[in-house]
This record gives sequence, structure tokens and C-alpha cells, in this order.
Amino acid sequence: MNFYSKCRLQGIRYSFVVTVSLVLPVICLAQDIGGNPSATQEQEDLAKQLANPIASLTSVPMLLEYEQDIGPADDGDRLKLTIQPVIPFKLNEKWNLISRTIFTVVDQSDIFPGSGSQSGTGDTLQSLFFSPQAPTSGGWIWGAGPVLSLPTGSNDLLTSDKWGLGPTAVALKQNGPITFGVLANHIWSVAGDDARSDINNTFVESFFVYTTPKGLSYTAILDLNNDWESDQSWTSIALGATKVTRIGKQLVSYGGFLKYWADDTNTTPEGVSFRIQLTLLYPKK
Repeated sequence: MNFYSKCRLQGIRYSFVVTVSLVLPVICLAQDIGGNPSATQEQEDLAKQLANPIASLTSVPMLLEYEQDIGPADDGDRLKLTIQPVIPFKLNEKWNLISRTIFTVVDQSDIFPGSGSQSGTGDTLQSLFFSPQAPTSGGWIWGAGPVLSLPTGSNDLLTSDKWGLGPTAVALKQNGPITFGVLANHIWSVAGDDARSDINNTFVESFFVYTTPKGLSYTAILDLNNDWESDQSWTSIALGATKVTRIGKQLVSYGGFLKYWADDTNTTPEGVSFRIQLTLLYPKK
């Protein structure tokens, strides 16, 4: 790694450590201005809806994440902005359709020896969940549908160059301040560059959220990935906090997370990565 790359890496790492160190205490100490009971109830309700991946709430999460120690020599680093708009549609009196899109913008370097640096867009993941409006008799909320991987990456090292398709599903339960559940998908490649490796990947995410009456949520996330094509798997654990509030008239949720890569490969990050996020909220009126 050259001198410029080392300085850039240390600068990004320092910036994220400082940002997360400042954001998390502010979240944990955040109080509602004015103590309006109706505003506090609104914050709690929205925080609980955010804990539900298929809630009838239009939102635009924006996540800025720094990942380090990527590649066989652990020289790589990545700064990634992920935009995840969630848009619900009412199909009829019994069913909703929830669209969840994941779009990324990436700046990375040295993810393997000699790879250099790349900046641009990554591939896009589009999920559609058909979900009953009412929970089951046991209180479970669920949704299922197709997931599509689109090769929108702007660089060969930022895309799979494959179209992928498969099923996705989510099931969760909300009991008072607690939300817990599982989201999963499996994607197979169905078209694309024959010279590139096929997609045959399973993703499982378990989540647990505790929401306070003032719209402060503490979240734990366990992600499991398995690439059946290369026979490799990796695991990450994320812990963080988010807070629902208003910026002027705009409802938002902001927060920070620390993620630990418990089980990695030569192509995934190692150690700890940092994430800050801001979500724009558009509840039904």
C-alpha cells in the first residue's frame, strides 16, 4: 500500500471512529423538545414501524458505512453509501405490497493485490413482499415474494455482471417494546456475462429491537451469508441505536451502528466496521 493509500485509509478510519463516538452518546441522551405527549407517542409508533421491514410506512434509509481489512492481504478498505427506499402499496382490504430497493454508491481501494481504486455504483437489489394487512392469530407479521439482483455496477469490480432472481420472505413479532424476526432470501443468476461466476447465494438476517416510549430504539442484527458457488460463508453482528425526531417539519430517524465480522473470507471485511444512518419518514396522514 502506497503512502497516499495509507493516509487515506487512516483518515477515513479516524473520521468514522470520531463520528460514531459522537453520534451514539447523543442518541442515547436525546430528549424530546417540549415534552409534547402526542409527539412522543408519534415517535414511539414510528420507531416500532421502522423495526418492521414490511410496515405500511414510506421511508428512505441512507446508510454510510466504512469497512476495512478487505482481501487476502487485509489491505483493502471501502466507503459505501446505501440508499434503501421502502414504499408500501395497498392492493386490497387484506393485502399490501411492499417494495424494498437497495442501491449502493461505493469508493474502495486495494480489495485484492493490484486491484487499485474504484468509485461508482454497485449492483441493485429489488425485493417485493406480499403481506397480509392483519397479523396472524398468533401475532406474527409476515411477507413473501420475489427478489431481483440487477447488474447496475459501474465498474467490473463493483458488479457481478449477472441478473439474479429468487424468493425472499420475512416473519416477525411485535410484543410491547420488543420486535424480533427473520428476513431471508436466496438468489440464483439467470442471465449475464458467462465469463463471470454464477450467483447462488443465501442470505439470512435475524433482528431484535427494543423501542422506548420516546422513539429510541436499540437494535441487534445477525447476518449470515452463504455462497454455494464458491462454498464460502461469512457472518456479521451489528449493534446500534436510532432515534426518531423532527428536523423542522421533516420526520427522521438517525443513528449509528458498530458491526463485527465474526466469520469472514478473503473477499469480505474483517474486524469492526462503522455505520451512521439517516432515514427520512413519510407516514400516512
